[in-house]
Amino acid sequence: MVYTRKDVSTFTRSERRRFVNALLEVKRRGEYDEFVRTHIEYYVSDGERRLRAAHMAPSFLPWHRRFLLDLEDALRRVDESVTVPYWDWTRTRTPTAVPWTEDLLGGTGRRSDRQVMTGPFAYRNGAWTIKVGITETEFLTRDLGRSRDPIALPTAGDVKRALDDPVYDTAPWNSTSAKGFRNKLEGWGRGQGAVSWHTHNRVHRWVGGHMVGGASVNDPVFWMHHAFVDLLWSRWQRRHRGARYLPAKPLARGDAQRGRIVARHEKLPPWDVTPGELEDHSGIYRYA
Repeated sequence: MVYTRKDVSTFTRSERRRFVNALLEVKRRGEYDEFVRTHIEYYVSDGERRLRAAHMAPSFLPWHRRFLLDLEDALRRVDESVTVPYWDWTRTRTPTAVPWTEDLLGGTGRRSDRQVMTGPFAYRNGAWTIKVGITETEFLTRDLGRSRDPIALPTAGDVKRALDDPVYDTAPWNSTSAKGFRNKLEGWGRGQGAVSWHTHNRVHRWVGGHMVGGASVNDPVFWMHHAFVDLLWSRWQRRHRGARYLPAKPLARGDAQRGRIVARHEKLPPWDVTPGELEDHSGIYRYA
């Protein structure tokens, strides 16, 4: 049966409570930390001489689509009414708006160490200890808006520039690809610091704390953010009928990216599925 993913700003109190409780239960069972480990393992930069599946590559979008489905399956084993909501950061843009409420994700971190002190995922509540990460910090951290060096969330105009590109991805198929929808949405740009962070990447930086880097899954907002990214991919597909995932075939011998990216009909690790098989989600879920 096809289910619906909703805008988190439309959630009722009951929907918020059920979503939070399902997340906490997946964490209690030890399943959640496996998602963190998986993301860290597949967070491979294009400076490394090995396969990139999750980031800085064409498979950024299908990889996270499948990753979201796995988390959603885990949540629905706890409560079959639960689906992953999306956070439309072009519309709800302040540190006090949904999803940063006491009954949902809690707010920003305190000034001294960025520890989240409010909401169900605050360390002091005892249900959300960080066990897998790139540091030894046990508490969830955030710095919404980057208080010491503020940045703004991406705008509807930023999203439009990505959606307007009719080509899925282009050579060199990495963080330097200047054209193509994939990198315009993923958001790798030129320069250093804030000027180089666009769309998806800028949201990670705006949230700050654990959302910066491979261990970003430790913050539950990761899933809401990527659900919106997934929705934008769906909108791009509707806008550009017939446009497909690229590259369609493995790259030619001698190409510097050969063996480092996944073509449309190649298996997408760690799953037995191809990007081409993940292009159509209409038989699984829809967006409200």
